[in-house]
Amino acid sequence: MHVAPLVWLVTLGVAAAVLVVDVAVVGRRPHVPTVAECVRYLALYVGLAVLFGLGVWATAGGEYAGQFYAGWLTEYSLSVDNLFVFLLIMSRFAVPRMYQQTALLVGIVLALVLRGVFILAGTAVINAFSWMFYLFGAFLIWTAWKVGREGDSGDDEYTAPRVVGWVQRVLPSTPEYHGVRLTVREGGRRLVTPMLVVLVALGVTDLLFAFDSIPAIFGLTTEPYLVLMANVFALMGLRQLYFLLGDLLRRMVYLNVGLAVLLGFIGVKLVLEALHENEVPFVNGGEPVAWAPDVPILVSLLAIVVILGVTALASALKVRHDTRAGLAAQDPHVVAAGDEPEA
Repeated sequence: MHVAPLVWLVTLGVAAAVLVVDVAVVGRRPHVPTVAECVRYLALYVGLAVLFGLGVWATAGGEYAGQFYAGWLTEYSLSVDNLFVFLLIMSRFAVPRMYQQTALLVGIVLALVLRGVFILAGTAVINAFSWMFYLFGAFLIWTAWKVGREGDSGDDEYTAPRVVGWVQRVLPSTPEYHGVRLTVREGGRRLVTPMLVVLVALGVTDLLFAFDSIPAIFGLTTEPYLVLMANVFALMGLRQLYFLLGDLLRRMVYLNVGLAVLLGFIGVKLVLEALHENEVPFVNGGEPVAWAPDVPILVSLLAIVVILGVTALASALKVRHDTRAGLAAQDPHVVAAGDEPEA
């Protein structure tokens, strides 16, 4: 896929302009967005992603469009998991809701920067050593196993990374927030506010999630332009999604299981593709392995949609069942919907 330098510049310029507007709006008036505001922005960003995919289809063909949509959905699902951790961080550090927008926006900008660095590094490594797909695939399979063992996403525990604890111990700080300021002068001393600690926690979380998300999308497309844009569109609207879903994120009780299956699928796909296009000299003489199938992008896209759909449906059914069980425990005379009353 050939992308002209002008297209790169225009795309990055538009993405930067959207971020600048977002920063200006939030910086000028920190507030808790209304449901209508969140829905409008979310619909806009999702619509732009869909239109971008259609543009790729019209200019580069359905194969690349499918790669973008698959990558976008995968990065979106991983970003939702990231969002859940953000929710725990906000709760752990008791960030006032009117300042959470600013913290989230900074976290999203950090995520974009870190993922951009990882995309550049990943592209360079893959171009130089195509056998890295074996390592990427093995890493994703290991990550899937690790994520699947973490239990459901309703756990309300957050363990701060060591660097966050180090910041709290070493830097003199004030216990209360001072708006969105990172430092404040009190008694002739410069103190850091809890907001700085929150941003450090968000930055470290972004770094950890980049290790998972970038190998995952490289398992779906190796085009740097599509990888970058899938990440950009996945992070756009994440702030509004945070406020729109709120506690509903806690209802995605099978989110970790779904992400584990998704990462495992992409990991296996990476290994199969590495075998299919084998270039390791000491494996089969460097020749492709005939039995290794090439998984079409349409199959990958369908698998991703099914995995995410089943995860959402299973979570909804689980929450509904638990709610009914809780009501029945409180009042034995409560008859579950659909049950016939005794004669």
